[in-house]
This record gives sequence, structure tokens and C-alpha cells, in this order.
Amino acid sequence: MRIKELKVEELHPEEFIERKVEEITSIVRSGAAINALSGGVDSSTVTVLGHRALGDRLKTYFIDNGLMRQDEPQRIAALFETVGIPVEIVDAKKQFFDALKGVTDPEAKREAITQTFYKDVFGTLVKESGARYLLQGTNYTDVEETVAGIKRQHNILEQLGIDTQEAYGYTVIEPLIQLRKRAIRAVARALRLPEEVYTRPPFPGPALAARVIGEVTPERVELIRKATKIVEEELESTGAFQYLAILHEDKVTGLRGGKRDYGMQVEVRCWDSEDARTGSPTKLPHETLERLAERITTEVPAVVSVTYNITKKPPSTIEAV
Repeated sequence: MRIKELKVEELHPEEFIERKVEEITSIVRSGAAINALSGGVDSSTVTVLGHRALGDRLKTYFIDNGLMRQDEPQRIAALFETVGIPVEIVDAKKQFFDALKGVTDPEAKREAITQTFYKDVFGTLVKESGARYLLQGTNYTDVEETVAGIKRQHNILEQLGIDTQEAYGYTVIEPLIQLRKRAIRAVARALRLPEEVYTRPPFPGPALAARVIGEVTPERVELIRKATKIVEEELESTGAFQYLAILHEDKVTGLRGGKRDYGMQVEVRCWDSEDARTGSPTKLPHETLERLAERITTEVPAVVSVTYNITKKPPSTIEAV
């Protein structure tokens, strides 16, 4: 890879912030830029860097693709209002679900999300706003996994030979591309982002579409959204690097009220990791696993089976899709 990693041990957050603000300013000059805020530490850090550099010449959007956590668009927009950054929520649910209809292959899903996000949604926003630049929170691990062929991250473009100006009509700026997650958290802390933002577990760019094996439909996303809320409530206090729920494609036989209940199965994953390059399943107490299974099968009645992943990365990956 042409990009050189800036390791957390080598990072001086205040100097990094000053340098990136200057870079963004020099690239955009007197023009305007837009960015997508998802509420994760990467996009949040880029949002604050961009507003420091450009002020109100940066327009921040939350793309409501129908694939986010419960009440996420409104919660994140309200949070950033408190730090003086206005966020406009864009309802793009129909566009994303239309693009994902009938798609089951993981890479095809990622490509559908990439094209919908960059060409359809942001292509329109660029034309309407007059902006010529898009700021986004691509990190070093995103590039590494994509270039290595492990999995295509939806935000990797230039590194795959895609000319964003030619393909989409704007230039992409990636201030965090040399950093992994730990380093980005340090920058976010130095930017004085709220602790709930810079300590948040990673969340995939394709959002809950990365946690649905098989076709991504509004009904299946709603199911895994409910399971995700339970997993995050139960595992937030563990201090784990990341924790998530995955909806499997095949149904399994269950039993409710003395009768067969042919229902869905959810896999729970919880990881100890430093930078997502490698990971080990967190050794959760059996009581915690039992509580997860009880809550998910009770509060998400379509689910009859809950399993826990015990395979390290590698050969597993943190996300399933």
C-alpha cells in the first residue's frame, strides 16, 4: 500500500489536528464541502475537523439509510447540535432497500451500498449544494482489508483505482486514512468530542446490512436492530472492543408453548482487540450469555436460537458479512 500508517505511539494528537485542519483548508480553499455523519468515532472526528477548517462551508448530513441502530439519526443530530454543528437528516431508506432487493452475496451488497451512497445520494447532494468535495472517515484498517482482498469496505474508492471526480463529480478527502481506531479515538478525545462518541464500539459502514446474512429487507433489519439494542445494553459495561448481533439466513426449529416454532437464529459476537487486525472472543460469564439468550428470544419473538461465536480473528472476522 502507498499509505504509511501513523501508529498511536507516534501520534501527537494536537499536532495532527492542526496539520489536518490546514490540509482541508488548503484543498477546499474558498469552496464548499459536504460530509456524512453516522455517529461513529471516525465520521464524528472528521466532522469536527472539517468544521474547524471550513466552518459553515461544510454541510453535514446524516444519511438515514434504514440500516442504522434504533433512533440513531435523531439522537446523533441532537448530540451534534449541542456542540454547535447542525446536521441535516436525509431520508434515503427507499433508495437503499431498492438497491439491496434480492441481493444476497456479501460483496454485491457492499457494491450496491457503495453505488447508492456515493452516486445516487451524495451525487444529488453535491449538485444541490454546489460542493465539490466530500470528507469521509476512511481509516487505515479499511484500506488494508480491502487491498488485501479480505473484504471490500464501502468507503474505499481511490485505492481501487476509482476516480471519484470522474465517477461521481466530486473529490474525496480522507483526513484519517493513516490511523487505526485507537489513534482516531485519541484524536477525537483531543478534539473534545463527548466521551460517548470517542469510546463507542466500531460500527460498520454498511451498518446493519453487514449483520444480516442473506437478503437485506426492512423486516429483517428491524429484527436485527432490536437484537442489536439488547446486545449493546447487556455488553456495554464489559469494556470489550466490539459487540454485535448477526441474523442468520436459515431458520431453525424451536419450541414455544408446547408447539413447534420454526424461527430465526441470532449469533452474538463480542471481541477483545486493540486495532481490529486480530481479535479474541471475550470470555463472557455464562450468566451473561443466558441473559442475552433469554432477552433476545423473549423481546424478539421471531428468534428461537441464540449462539455465541468463540472463533478468533483470524480465521474469523469481526463482522460476519
